[in-house]
Amino acid sequence: MKPDQPQLADSIRALAKWASERGVEIVLDAEAGRWVGVDGAPRHELAARAQLVVVLGGDGTLLAVARAIGRRLVPILGVNLGALGFLAETDLADLFPTLEAVLEDRFRVEPRMRFEVSVDHAGTELASYLALNDAVIAKTELSRIVDLETRADGFEVTTYHADGLIVATPTGSSAYSLSAGGPLMLPSFEAIVLTPICSHTLTQRPLVLSATSEIAIRVQDARGGVVHLTVDGQVGRELGAQDRVTVRRSEWPAQILVPKDRNRFQVMRTKLQWGAR
Repeated sequence: MKPDQPQLADSIRALAKWASERGVEIVLDAEAGRWVGVDGAPRHELAARAQLVVVLGGDGTLLAVARAIGRRLVPILGVNLGALGFLAETDLADLFPTLEAVLEDRFRVEPRMRFEVSVDHAGTELASYLALNDAVIAKTELSRIVDLETRADGFEVTTYHADGLIVATPTGSSAYSLSAGGPLMLPSFEAIVLTPICSHTLTQRPLVLSATSEIAIRVQDARGGVVHLTVDGQVGRELGAQDRVTVRRSEWPAQILVPKDRNRFQVMRTKLQWGAR
């Protein structure tokens, strides 16, 4: 449930009534439960109990829920309350027809590649994360660049001299990476996209690598500023000199529910307004 949306209380009550009439148990997260006056559960507990997770919110809410689910392969249905909705494709007005279609097996699970992202210094792991969209290494100061030594499967790719570097999944190719000039990929495709942010070398362009590649990025020189790793735009940590960020494909893809007849090109035309004048 997207925080700070108490106007959804009526929708939650209607959802609870719909589920009760069909013998379906519904468990709310703590925020949604508070709005309708019942006890909710933390998101990680929901993931352990649920056979289907319904997310009311935008893509950011779905990213947060996918992270809370962790490695459990539970299907996620995104109901869009945001502006774009690449991940949360179902509109709130279509919630109940969509749920009926799910129960009638007219939806399918579309596995979405995720990353295992880890940070280490001199061989000691400092943090680890799951990413559905991207891992971004960037400076927090304006008008400063960072030098990021980048390797793939142990082989030197280059040292990026840029405002930062985005490592994106195919799902994340439609997010920050796209804004920074990266390629747009179908979400069912498996690959890793490296997109420099405002590279100071014009020949350093976005690069698509195999999904099996292991990417290692070392902060070679922060040039006197502060560098941060941000995962899915929501979590992360500050990086120090010679900290290394390793990105590899996770064995635990996110399970996104979509209609069996989903036309991904139609989705792109609609969401990105292709052909509009």
